[in-house]
Amino acid sequence: MAPMLELSSGSLTIRINCWEDAPATISRFDVGRGLIIDLDPGLAAVEVLSPRDGHFSPVQRLSGTSLGARLRYVDHRSEHADNVHRLVVDLATDDGVEASWRLSARVGVPAITSQVTISNRRAEDLVLLEAASLSLPVSGRVGDARVTTNGLDLFSGTSDWLAENRWSRRPLRDTLVNLSTQAHRYPQKAGHVARSFGTWSTARDLPVGVLAARDEPYALAWQIEHNGAWRWDITEDPQRTTLTLSGPTDWDHQWSEVLATDESFSTVPVTVSVGSGWEAAIAGLTAHRRAARRAHPDNQRQTLIYNDYMNTVNGDPTTDKLLPLVDAAADAGAEVFCIDAGWYDNGNDWWPSVGAWVPSTTRFANGLIEVTDKIKSRGLVLGLWLEPEVVGVLSPKADELPTEAFLQRGGVRVVEADRYHLDLRHPAARAHLDETIDRLVGELGVGMFKMDYNINPGPGTDLDAPSVGAGLLRHNRAVLAWIDGVLDRHPDLIIENCGSGAMRADYAMLSRLNLQSTSDQQDSARYASIAAAAPMMLLPEQAGSWAYPAVEMGLEETALTLQAGLLGRLYLSGYLNQLAPEQRALVHQAMAVHRALRPEILSGRPGWPLGLPGWEDEQLALSMAGAGSTLITLWHRGLGQARFDVPIPATATAVTAVFPTTLPGWAVELSGDTLAVSVEVAGPSARTFRVS
Repeated sequence: MAPMLELSSGSLTIRINCWEDAPATISRFDVGRGLIIDLDPGLAAVEVLSPRDGHFSPVQRLSGTSLGARLRYVDHRSEHADNVHRLVVDLATDDGVEASWRLSARVGVPAITSQVTISNRRAEDLVLLEAASLSLPVSGRVGDARVTTNGLDLFSGTSDWLAENRWSRRPLRDTLVNLSTQAHRYPQKAGHVARSFGTWSTARDLPVGVLAARDEPYALAWQIEHNGAWRWDITEDPQRTTLTLSGPTDWDHQWSEVLATDESFSTVPVTVSVGSGWEAAIAGLTAHRRAARRAHPDNQRQTLIYNDYMNTVNGDPTTDKLLPLVDAAADAGAEVFCIDAGWYDNGNDWWPSVGAWVPSTTRFANGLIEVTDKIKSRGLVLGLWLEPEVVGVLSPKADELPTEAFLQRGGVRVVEADRYHLDLRHPAARAHLDETIDRLVGELGVGMFKMDYNINPGPGTDLDAPSVGAGLLRHNRAVLAWIDGVLDRHPDLIIENCGSGAMRADYAMLSRLNLQSTSDQQDSARYASIAAAAPMMLLPEQAGSWAYPAVEMGLEETALTLQAGLLGRLYLSGYLNQLAPEQRALVHQAMAVHRALRPEILSGRPGWPLGLPGWEDEQLALSMAGAGSTLITLWHRGLGQARFDVPIPATATAVTAVFPTTLPGWAVELSGDTLAVSVEVAGPSARTFRVS
């Protein structure tokens, strides 16, 4: 008889049933403290689609593949290293397809990471059209109660440029029609689908989600950890509700892979977390994100960065513009000064000239060195903007690099918005970028790069690949390997992940890089909902939300823009040198407060006392729970007076203002498990409090 297997992190235990006459499936979550979720009998945990094998019934979903249904348990082994427990389950069909299912659990983290390697032992090629990373039932029993589609809520997010991290909560039944399929022999054909397109992994649907039981203490959160194409779907059968997580597929991304005999393919990693509610499940992902990050000095330091772009220089830097900003940023308490786009451009349009990364000879009368020396003389780390994966059509590198070093379709280099896109599988592309990084670090002393990513070249490249999507996946993985190599050579280098705002804010990138620009949104009131929702997708300490005070702002708007990153990563910009003394005092206070809060943010648990931040909500809240107190940023985006209540821990005994501490107009009062808030400010405003 095949075994029943378990894997535990100490905070979450999963049970896997390995039947002799059925595929392996996850059957139980044990969250501790008596909370056990027994899942409905599932379809295969490992789903593999090929044109020869197809689905076992006509459907348009990731689950229900014939190969997945025929995989059977062969063996398993357990491993432990670096505070990670691993369980490897070997599966095989009777006609030569093998799957190695690897599950990892980090000690103390209520989350499990899954990845699958498919191997072909057939005498002929195996063509893959889909290789899911994990499929599992999400319906089942919580104690004596049964949880089905009708009792689950779906938390999902969408993004767009300037409108990132827009989250919604809705009954899962609103997305899965009740078909009453019991009378038919076939299951539901489709379900609810989220997917990405091309290389912008978070530009529309988000690779993170939550399913939460409405009336029971059970929620499951997930993230797909890939910097390219992905898909997740939720489907329903009479017996179960199923969640399946995958990288690129043939249907969605023109992806297929051909495995010759004894060749293998590994899926992208995915992680699921289980908790007693949706915020607990997100807290599990937060713990996983912290535990799985690449080690870096900045992980603990959370270096404060000033960047000259947003609502300021806007890609048109000159010596005269930058020198006063350097002094103002240093006086405010910044620790990095980053020169954004345009520092390399000799014309008046920085966009199509990217690629050579040589300082401009026209923008800086005495050379860029005058500015960089000034930055260093004020004790600041030098930062530079870079968009490494593109070469502008006006750049000399467009002709110097071989055609094979770029993404192609039909032998033609892909052009998107006056840029070519490098293919990092090619050694010339990697050598160009390595030379660029090493030269700028070695000659200019750069200690921080803002790595931007402003175009989406489409589904991929057909050069040296069995499919367009396969070429893109290989490039995606080459990007990650290149980043790892950069950090191996320069272990103290701080790298910001920016993708036209947050169009590529996935965990494959963020497990390696130090912070993420959360948006390019230039309206501080609009920015509030983006900043408040950011910890759903990424670590609070990685959420670089812009503060861009301007002389034309009143004191309330100045304080409002400074709040965006106060409980995350305050990312400073603006013409600080032009501010009135009262505004400058607010900036200096916010920077000092943020520096003092950094240790708490590093270990804090994000929460949303007013629920998911809505794009048009007048009141928003983001909390950061610590050992002895909770920090809460509250936004009121209405145009007049308001009164509203904020749920807080019932044990709260005191509330104090954190920032700003000098502006009137807000009053708060503890009333049991509620913080009663009264706002008497004419326009949008915000405050941060500590509830002890």
